[in-house]
Parts: sequence; structure tokens; C-alpha cells
Amino acid sequence: MDHAAEAQRTDLMTITRHVLNEQGRHPESRGDFTILLSHIVLGCKFVASAVNKAGLAKLIGLAGETNVQGEEQKKLDVLSNEVFVKALVSSGRTCVLVSEENEEAIFVDTPLRGKYCVCFDPLDGSSNIDCGVSIGTIFGIYMIKDKDNVTLDDVLQPGTNMLAAGYCMYGSSCTLVLSTGNGVNGFTLDPSLGEFILTHPNIKIPKKGKIYSVNEGNAKNWDAPTAKFVEKCKFPQDGSSPKSLRYIGSMVADVHRTLLYGGIFLYPADKKSPNGKLRVLYEVFPMSFLMEQAGGQAFTGKQRALELVPSKIHDRSPIFLGSFDDVEEIKSLYASQSSIA
Repeated sequence: MDHAAEAQRTDLMTITRHVLNEQGRHPESRGDFTILLSHIVLGCKFVASAVNKAGLAKLIGLAGETNVQGEEQKKLDVLSNEVFVKALVSSGRTCVLVSEENEEAIFVDTPLRGKYCVCFDPLDGSSNIDCGVSIGTIFGIYMIKDKDNVTLDDVLQPGTNMLAAGYCMYGSSCTLVLSTGNGVNGFTLDPSLGEFILTHPNIKIPKKGKIYSVNEGNAKNWDAPTAKFVEKCKFPQDGSSPKSLRYIGSMVADVHRTLLYGGIFLYPADKKSPNGKLRVLYEVFPMSFLMEQAGGQAFTGKQRALELVPSKIHDRSPIFLGSFDDVEEIKSLYASQSSIA
């Protein structure tokens, strides 16, 4: 490779250029969506920078501590939430925000309102920060019919209405995976340019995978179909090799690996959490949207995940998502259980 020539390249597909190309597919577009995405990207860059120096900047301490100057120290997930709220409000393109960190939805002041709703988890997996495990931001974007009369009901839409979804993973590199409803693309942050560059074009999940990802510490509380599926992963009856278990415990990292390598990510309901643990609006829906766009499936144990209609902004749901054939297998186990019942 001619490294000198590579260093001079300016024909790279940046995320901005990619989004503008997508905008060109919609002649009626006024660029609002593109501006909104550019503000999300800016938020991701800011958080990536903060994550990289979290230990040095004491950002992993408990919120509420004060430093020697008497300034309040901010925990990284609190800081990340402020970053995204400010970035989204200042875009002038949002009218309502739903964050994992805020109990209530945030309604944007009228002068700054736009036509989009963004649901996001500013720092998913933040309990893993201290040990250096990959963490990330997850987001989903909806359009609101009437920005001047927006209510909570406008937010509680099924995932099938989602316009775009993505996540940004802060790990060994900073990777942003995005779908605007036309396939899935992955971008990696080049720190020397400060730009996200297209590195994973048109991601397609393998039809069947060799990995399953689940917290087996909850096994004693699982329902029969989940227990049976995991048993089949470990002890296949058809002579095939067992699946490998890979579980990081950070949804962004586990789903990212599943998307690239195939397999299945499971977070089932159990006796302790009969409604599941993951939140519908800003975890289940965006990840299910990305999986379907990449050719996979997402299932709740009862229905297609994107067809759920949440009743509250922090509703939870079980979720099985990943390779088409693997999810098909768990669907058949649930179907056979309900036919027996």
C-alpha cells in the first residue's frame, strides 16, 4: 500500500457525504433529517472523546462528587445525556426527546421545534465503564405529525414507523452503525480527521450463525422455549457443532458482534423480569430495525418486535434478535409451546 498516497485521500465516503447521498434519493427533502443526523454525529464524537479520557478526567466517579475547584463531577452517563439533549435541541429539528436517563419525555421549546422525535440511550452498558468494556449510544428517529401539538401519544408508536436507527460503539475504535431504511452501513471514526469514514458498507447478517449470546446466570428463571433453545445450542441433536457462547453484557457490543458475525442475541423474559429487561423505545426498537434492515429478524417471544406498541416511554420487552434462521428456530419453539398450551 502506498501510505503517502493514502494519507492524501479526500475521496473518502464520510458519514456526511453518505447522508447527503441518501437525501438526494428524496427530491422533496429540505435537508432537515440530514441536519438532525449531523447533530447526532457531533454528540457521538463528543462522547467518544469523553469515554477515551474518562479515567483521567474522573468521569467514572459517582455523580454528585466535587473536585478541588468545588465543581460538580459528572458521571459519564449523566454527561453523555446532557451532550445529546443539547445537541438534539440545538439542531432545531426535534420536538420531543425520550432518554433512558430522564423519567419524563423532554418537550422542546416551541421556537426550536422541528418535526422529529428521537428516542435514545445516551450510554448503554455504562456499568462496564470501569473495566474498559465497549459501551455505546443507541438511537431511533420518528417523524411527528404536528410539531406544535405534540403529545406523549405521538411518541408511543410501533417500531415499524421508525425512520432511522443506529448506535455508536465506543471501543477499540469508535464505530457508528446507521440505517435510514435503505440497508445498514458502518462508519469508523478517524481521529486524525475527526470524521466517520464508511468502513462497513451494506452490512448483511449471515443467514445462520455459530454464536449465541445470553446471560446464562438467569438460566434457572427462563421459560421452557428459551431453555430448550440454549440446550440445543450447546448439545445439538443433528450432529452439527455446538454454538459458541459469547456474552459481553453491553448490548451495543453484543449486537454489533451478532450483526457482523451472525448468530443470535437473547434477552428473554424470566421469573424475575416477566416483561423482560430491555427498554422498547431506545433499545429493542432501534436494534430490531437494524437487524431487519441487515436481513435478520427480531422477535419478542410473542410477535415481531417492531410491531409492539409501547404504552409508556420506558416500557420493557423480551427480545431475540439475529440471523434469520436462528430466530426462526426460537419462533418455532414458542409456537410449539403455545400449541401445546
